[in-house]
Amino acid sequence: MQLTLDAPLDMHLHLREGEMLTQVAPHSAAHFSGAVIMPNLRTPVTSLQEVLDYQAAILEACGSEAFRPYMTLFFRQYSRAELLAAREHIIGIKLYPAGITTQSEAGVMDFHGIDQTLALMEELEIPLLIHGESNGFVMDREQEFMATYQRLAESFPSLSIVMEHITTAAALSVLEQYENVAATVTLHHLMLTLDDVIGGLMQPHLFCKPIAKTPRDREALRQAVFSGHPRLMFGSDSAPHPRHAKECCGCAAGIFSAPVALPMLVQLFAAADCLEQLPAFVSTNARRFYRLEPVPRTVRFHDQPWQVPEHYGTVRPFLAGETLEWSLTDHRNS
Repeated sequence: MQLTLDAPLDMHLHLREGEMLTQVAPHSAAHFSGAVIMPNLRTPVTSLQEVLDYQAAILEACGSEAFRPYMTLFFRQYSRAELLAAREHIIGIKLYPAGITTQSEAGVMDFHGIDQTLALMEELEIPLLIHGESNGFVMDREQEFMATYQRLAESFPSLSIVMEHITTAAALSVLEQYENVAATVTLHHLMLTLDDVIGGLMQPHLFCKPIAKTPRDREALRQAVFSGHPRLMFGSDSAPHPRHAKECCGCAAGIFSAPVALPMLVQLFAAADCLEQLPAFVSTNARRFYRLEPVPRTVRFHDQPWQVPEHYGTVRPFLAGETLEWSLTDHRNS
């Protein structure tokens, strides 16, 4: 059996910088037509020149692959002139609560002091992408943030808002309330619960933020995704760290899923008998919400098993050593 996907997109991707960028970018470029690139580098991407420089580095790392990086700015207070200059070069602005995840120390501390920039974004039709967690008890952080999503969606009804990497049934409830809100869902949150991470021996390579939640939450995500919700988009949140930063005390948060994301999604959707919903999840919904015309490309898979390598360079991938049921056959530019 074979399956062809038209211009698959990864709507939430960490490519890092320097040697790590060179190491991991080709894995995303081999499978996807494009990806939304996160701006939380060691020095956050907060200016148009930094956007252009980072985009050039990504394209160089991807070589000859037909891959489009959709760039983002790290949220701060921007002037109208800055946003006017940047908007043709970015897909949106990414908001992090201060200190909530990797390299987010420069994030937002006062959510009632950001409305001026949000009003400009609404006027200029620049989407807002949010890592939606509070600083409360770790299992409650996403749910506690729902009130902030509701305030923003109601205060700025023409602002396109993306709830990034949602993990809870509560987030799906907010999604249903507001037409200007969409969400990304990761592969690992469709597969894992907290029990997989710490139910036995601690599994550092499954530790991410937001953390995996309960079986009930995972089932709610699966039902929404597999039924074809029109405002749910695939975002891998593939976030590589070298093994020494994962296999240690105080390990870094992040799961490197880029090499396995699409074949494992095919496997999940096939097992749920809903392969017809996969193109919307990995392409059509994002194209509609963001009004994108991606790089023309087809990616083909067939039901030929393959074993995931134990590592790619210095990084251990999601599902390392496991056998997946679908393989990438080829990818072609149209």
